[in-house]
Amino acid sequence: MKLKTNILLLLLTLWLVPAKAHDYLGSLTLSDSARVCLVTCGPGNDFYTTFGHTAIRVTDPAINLDKVYNYGTFNFNIPHFYLTFARGKLDYCLSRTEFAYFLMEYQYEGRSVYQQQLQLSPEEVNRIFRSLEDNYLEENRYYKYDFFRDNCATRVRDIIINNLDGKAAYTETTSDTNLTYRELLHRHTGNNLMWWQLGIDLLLGQRCDRPLSSFEYMFLPDDLMAQTDTATLGLTREPLADAPQMLLAETRTPPTASFPPTLAFWFLFVVAASLTVIEWGRNAKADSSDAKVKRINFTWFDAILFSLASLISLVLIFMWFGTDHYCTKANWNLLWANPLFIYMLARLRRPSRVTAGLLAVVLLLTAIGFQLLPQRLNPALLPVVLTLFIRTLNKLRKHPRP
Repeated sequence: MKLKTNILLLLLTLWLVPAKAHDYLGSLTLSDSARVCLVTCGPGNDFYTTFGHTAIRVTDPAINLDKVYNYGTFNFNIPHFYLTFARGKLDYCLSRTEFAYFLMEYQYEGRSVYQQQLQLSPEEVNRIFRSLEDNYLEENRYYKYDFFRDNCATRVRDIIINNLDGKAAYTETTSDTNLTYRELLHRHTGNNLMWWQLGIDLLLGQRCDRPLSSFEYMFLPDDLMAQTDTATLGLTREPLADAPQMLLAETRTPPTASFPPTLAFWFLFVVAASLTVIEWGRNAKADSSDAKVKRINFTWFDAILFSLASLISLVLIFMWFGTDHYCTKANWNLLWANPLFIYMLARLRRPSRVTAGLLAVVLLLTAIGFQLLPQRLNPALLPVVLTLFIRTLNKLRKHPRP
């Protein structure tokens, strides 16, 4: 296993070696036997591989050429990598490698690989090849990655479209019943990735909840493959590509189903409600009895709860105003992960009754209108909203006697 890992790392290192001037192949004229293929890779077990991958393959047996072009690579060694990535400012780049090396990586990861040979004229094949080689030049290879609008799949789609002989291939249909970005992502994050789905729903704002055109679906590799399989060329209605051919079958073991976050958070709500009832009953008895009954306050529970809400609030504000991500703006999760919790945390023992009352009203209205908001909130968050509501409402009760 260690040997296999070392071999894989070596291949990846060779894959990401920067281009040199003499590496440029665009001056070549490919033969009539040259072919261009859309390559679609299935999901992996790491989250960033959940949605699959797209690349484009160019072969010419006449000159022993078999290259794969991949728009999904980036440099880990840049300064402040994680901050740059989080802010949406990370430059992705086009890489080029031998197809055999590319295939070896996916075989090692147990991921499926499909190929669709495009039905193109020799002139179109050469244009795509030269476009890829021009993109591979050092001054052209980098681009600002956007998961939804400019990624490994959309770049390949656009390369194909822009180099056809004026022939329309992909039809664009729009409908109110079309899926949204969020719904498309949910198709890939089912029972096995429910916590990841929750994280996605937390970070993505209202922009992810509009119906998409069929053309926009193709940010996902499997949708690009499906639409390429049915696309036709111009007035002739000839198919754009052959049917998908499986080069590698999936051999990975998919992740097991996780404990549902909805159940976890309803359990949290039951705990919070129980603590609140105990607190109210004990303190009511202490206020009405002459006996020396001590009041009880679960301040430690509120400290944990309000700290998490404050942290999520800061993250959402950062993703809205501090990044270039298209779909993290206008996030309605800030109704419940409210910045007012930062104040509530600072004044935990004696918060302003006005602030606590305002926050309680916002939380109650969020719970009542949970399904009516312009943004689709994850169902697992409803018990979280109710938990925050009852603990905020509790702050409106009398403060402990001095």
